[in-house]
Amino acid sequence: MLARVDADGIDLRELHRFPNRPVSVRGTLHWDVLSLWAGMLDGLRAAVREAGGLDGIGVDSWAVDYGLLDGDGELIGEPVHYRDDRTDGIPARVAHVVEPDRLYATNGVQVLPLNTIYQFVAARDTAAMRAASRALLIPDLFGYWLTGNQVSELTNASTTGLLDVRSRTWARKLFAELSLRDDLFPAVVDPGHVLGPLLPELAADIGSSAVVTVVGSHDTASAVAGVPAREENFAYLSCGTWSLLGLELDEPVTSEPARTVNFTNELGVDGTVRFLRNVMGLWLLQESIRTWERDGKGIDLGELLSRAADLPANRSLIDPDQPQFLPPGDMPTRIAEECRRTGQPVPTSPAELARCIVDSLAAAYRRTLDDACAITGRSVEVLHLVGGG
Repeated sequence: MLARVDADGIDLRELHRFPNRPVSVRGTLHWDVLSLWAGMLDGLRAAVREAGGLDGIGVDSWAVDYGLLDGDGELIGEPVHYRDDRTDGIPARVAHVVEPDRLYATNGVQVLPLNTIYQFVAARDTAAMRAASRALLIPDLFGYWLTGNQVSELTNASTTGLLDVRSRTWARKLFAELSLRDDLFPAVVDPGHVLGPLLPELAADIGSSAVVTVVGSHDTASAVAGVPAREENFAYLSCGTWSLLGLELDEPVTSEPARTVNFTNELGVDGTVRFLRNVMGLWLLQESIRTWERDGKGIDLGELLSRAADLPANRSLIDPDQPQFLPPGDMPTRIAEECRRTGQPVPTSPAELARCIVDSLAAAYRRTLDDACAITGRSVEVLHLVGGG
């Protein structure tokens, strides 16, 4: 994306789009970060051609995943994808070591098997972890490749489950209790930290010596910072592959009611707290479409949603956050099996399944908003919807 800033605001233009295809190797699901890196460089070159030069660069991405570097600063293999099954059963193991209420009081993070804390425990005894000299979250990894400088950006660090949500520093005691190395992540910096100029070889390659500045590098942090909220009592829904719905607060909420309903406290831009819950999101529809296309059924998304809109509402509802919907695979069959198990009409066509997904997400959003208001005692006058969905 190329952003032009002037007195009237910010103009955004899409310049380059490239695929993001996770790859399974020997039973482990990886991110193809070298392909993503190449796509980023293509985008930077396109930006320089379009704008004639760049004043600055910022990088955001999804949360929780990381790359490991060796003592020479080289990447040790492709980062593992958060949907990989290596964390199956790990949250329960961690709960035997650190009581769930005490863990939540420290990190303020909802329990999801994909969290970095569980990935670290799963990888604790691997050769890669033993050989590593540094761990960088994905946007910090790209920042390092751009500038040669290593940091941990605050908003993404807060999703790991390894950060103290109140001191905003790494929770060293937690690392020790779980027998994890506490020397892998670099120091935490706030959004706005100047990471540095592009490395000379990259500046020559793309034709710009732009400075890289750390942004709210968890994409939701940047999305919520961009919510056009003028109301004090607003909620936000950042809707894409994941749906993140919640409130913007000044302080984290780590009460027992918040823990019980599995809310998270992600740190935001300008000292804010994003008190929210992750809902499985449009992953359910994306993965269904991928399954149909793999089976040779061409799907036009606009037409699919138009047909779904003509069907009766709330005919079949699922809980999107059930664990069977997290991994890649045959999503239509899983949804049909859940409807059958709960005695509801089973979707038999793509339109019926799409209607089930959209209605189920809307119901999950309503539950989440009700919970957020009940826990914080706040009322909400408007819900701002942002994101690709």
